Amino acid sequence: MEVSTRNGLNGKPTPVTSNATPGTPNKHVNFGQSNGEEKKREKFLTAKYGAHQMALIRKRLRVEMWMYERLQEIYGADDIEIDLDEVLDMEDESERKTYISELLRVGCKRPLKVEHVNLFVGDLLEKVKTL
Repeated sequence: MEVSTRNGLNGKPTPVTSNATPGTPNKHVNFGQSNGEEKKREKFLTAKYGAHQMALIRKRLRVEMWMYERLQEIYGADDIEIDLDEVLDMEDESERKTYISELLRVGCKRPLKVEHVNLFVGDLLEKVKTL
């Protein structure tokens, strides 16, 4: 292994190929040509939530993950989307039940048992009340 000194390798002077003054190394570094097409850096905005807001977000995610897992388990369907915000916006409990049942009936490709639908809808509405 050779060690470089200011005057060159092993005390031998190194020829200077730039316009720099003798004894001064070239301070320019070329990492490749970009031809003016530099990749733009993506920017992300992150937010820090308070403890109470994070607890609400976690609670909502738990309900949504439970709902997704149950839909997979019972109906084998991953294309059924139940919007919890729409369910929460409804005033009447029977309106909520009808809405969810209809989504299940339309979205599921295989025949559904009424007792399975009623059990799922009841469990989901109980969890939605906690939000």
